[in-house]
Amino acid sequence: MTFRYTNYKVEVKNLKYTTDDGRIFPKTAIVTLLDNNNQSVAVELFGYLETEKLYKMIDNNEDLNLDFCLVRNFSLSVYRGERGLGKKEYVELKGLSAHHSFFESKFGTDFSFSEICEGDLSFEGTHFVKGDVSFNSTKFGDEEVNFSNTLFRDGNIDFANAIFGSGDFIFKNSVIYNDKTDFQYTDFGHGLVSFANTEFHSNQISFINTHFNDGEVSFKIARFKGRIVEFHYSKFGKGNISFERTEFGDSYVDFRTVEFNEGKINFNRSVFGNCNVSFEGSQIRKGKFSFKKAKFGKGNLNFELAEYDDCELTFDNTYFGEGDISFHNSRFKSLSMKSCHLDHYLDLRVAKCDVLDLSDTIARDIIDLQPYDFDVDIRLLDLNGMRLLGRINLDWRSNRVEKMIKEQNESSCRQLAEQFRMLKENFSLTGKYGDEDLAYIQFKRHEAKADLQESIKRNPLNAFWQYPAKAFQWLVFDQAGLYATNPIRVLFSMVVSYLFFSFIYVVLQLYTAAGITSSVGDPDHLSTIQKALYHSAITFLTIGYGDYYPSGIIRWMSGIEGFVGLFLMSYFTVAFVRKILR
Repeated sequence: MTFRYTNYKVEVKNLKYTTDDGRIFPKTAIVTLLDNNNQSVAVELFGYLETEKLYKMIDNNEDLNLDFCLVRNFSLSVYRGERGLGKKEYVELKGLSAHHSFFESKFGTDFSFSEICEGDLSFEGTHFVKGDVSFNSTKFGDEEVNFSNTLFRDGNIDFANAIFGSGDFIFKNSVIYNDKTDFQYTDFGHGLVSFANTEFHSNQISFINTHFNDGEVSFKIARFKGRIVEFHYSKFGKGNISFERTEFGDSYVDFRTVEFNEGKINFNRSVFGNCNVSFEGSQIRKGKFSFKKAKFGKGNLNFELAEYDDCELTFDNTYFGEGDISFHNSRFKSLSMKSCHLDHYLDLRVAKCDVLDLSDTIARDIIDLQPYDFDVDIRLLDLNGMRLLGRINLDWRSNRVEKMIKEQNESSCRQLAEQFRMLKENFSLTGKYGDEDLAYIQFKRHEAKADLQESIKRNPLNAFWQYPAKAFQWLVFDQAGLYATNPIRVLFSMVVSYLFFSFIYVVLQLYTAAGITSSVGDPDHLSTIQKALYHSAITFLTIGYGDYYPSGIIRWMSGIEGFVGLFLMSYFTVAFVRKILR
């Protein structure tokens, strides 16, 4: 039966109608489906069964086979009233099948507080064309419940407080037009729950406090075109959950405080509109949660206070639209946003995350990692290939940046160097010059190590000269002054160098023919140690009074010391001025 009609017309004729399975109805219902212009788009024939006869079938505990029937004004509330039963007293239905049927009612089709005892329940291909449809508090058996290819044209749907057995619940390929679809406090049992390819043209779709238990749950390719989609306080079991390629339209999507369990959760390629999406306070026992290639609109994405300690949350290649993203005070085993465009504010002040992957991202706004009122505990941070056009807000010490980057066991020294270089530039732009220096030191150290490794890899013989050259660079540029970032370190290196040469002069005077001689008769009667210290000072500082001069091998050592002193004084000047100018 086609879904493409906007109105319909019913005629009941006193003609027998025989179904394909041989059932005979005394009357035939002719249903003409009409388009916007009131033109016929299809004509369907049904057996007509009067409501009172249905009630008598219930009285007699007969099977309710309503396949290919037109059913009008069916209501168990009316039935209970006419039979003197309580408003919430359960009515036992022995089997229920309404395959390819047509329901209409002035006051709503009501199966509430019913108990389905035997057999599968099928409304496959059925149209509910007028009035609300209620299965509120219905108890379904352990067999399959099938609402696939069903049309709900005009009226709210109420499955609140319904209880399903171990059978599957199939709602795929259905179309819903109403104000509210209500599955609050529904218990779906342990079978498959499928809303795959279903269209929800409802202002409010509510699964608040719904229990999905251990069965598979599928909303694959479903389309929500209403105002709000609520899963607030819902609980899922161990089965996998799929929202793959689901379209949420401009609905506010509410998964706050949802309890996921151990299954894989799939939102890959799902599309969100221009309203907020919230997973605030949601929990996952363990598993994988994936949003690969999903698309978000102008709304904010909220994962604040999420507890995913043993879960891998993945947003690889996701488009985040124009909204802010917050993972504030959340906990993850791993969080991957690889190859994403981060064009708006991103709050990554997570309480705990073993692996945070921002590799190959393009960041144009602020990425906030700096602790404020709690510790941001990230073990590994991967920034490989990031293009940072915005800012990363973090602190070298409180974020333990060096440790986070070095935890990348699979990254090369060149890749580590590039990440430290990017952080160095970021700290410079944010005015954190002390952190800039620390990042620069790590950049130069890893760059030197990468140069050494790559040179030896090109030609193993390069090791014979590369190792001595890198050792010299390490001593002079790194250890002496931390690449001109620490003037105190340079000053300390100057003192060490001065004392080193003084010691050399003492040894040479005592054990060789070399000496330090006064050109003015040694009026102060300096000892060997005093002469070594004095000569070393005037040589290191390039003063050169000429009152003492070296002889022997000390002459050559004095030349070396003069160069070292000149170099380290220049080194100190550069490091000192660099600090002052910033």
